[in-house]
Amino acid sequence: MEDNRLTRTKEQWARARRGGEEREVFYEGDDRLPPGQHLVETFPVLDLGFKPDIPLNEWTFHIRGFVTTPVTWTWDQFLTQPQFKDRSDFHCVTSWSRYDNDWEGVSFKHILSIVKPLSLARFVLFKSYDDYTTNLPLEACDDDDVLLAHSWNDKPLSRDHGGPVRVIVPKRYAWKGAKWVKEIVFSDTDEKGFWEVRGYSNTAFPWKNDRYG
Repeated sequence: MEDNRLTRTKEQWARARRGGEEREVFYEGDDRLPPGQHLVETFPVLDLGFKPDIPLNEWTFHIRGFVTTPVTWTWDQFLTQPQFKDRSDFHCVTSWSRYDNDWEGVSFKHILSIVKPLSLARFVLFKSYDDYTTNLPLEACDDDDVLLAHSWNDKPLSRDHGGPVRVIVPKRYAWKGAKWVKEIVFSDTDEKGFWEVRGYSNTAFPWKNDRYG
């Protein structure tokens, strides 16, 4: 994983507790827009300077840790899982939001039904093909709108935006939704991810302007 200019800049924002608040834009009467956000119609691309290129015939996805039934799926096996569609808003910590994104993929609730987490499992760590990591409490993932998405607006998810598969967690800032995801680890302890150890909030609630720890 590259230590690029964006990473260094966002670390500076975290230390200064800024990077969105100084550009607050509110739309009167629009209750969908969290504080400190502005609405865009494009879909900006942000990453850590490396976009892994994973051939579908080499893509594998692992789920392990404190679960009854660990699984490993190939691309074909992933697509045989029940497919789930959801429309949700997308909030980036760098202050932009995009409304009405149509996602398709595998719901996290289906994953839970397959792997059956043990009673000790309270946290989830997502790992990506670019070595990115991010963490969430299990209860945040066990929600109706959380999914592993392979399509956006009726098209395969592009490499720029985390394809073949990325995580979508609409009620948290988008850095909690790992791009190029390859593994989910269930645990009894909370292991902070890439941005969390660099000063970003461990909880990441957009409606609380909860950007930094």
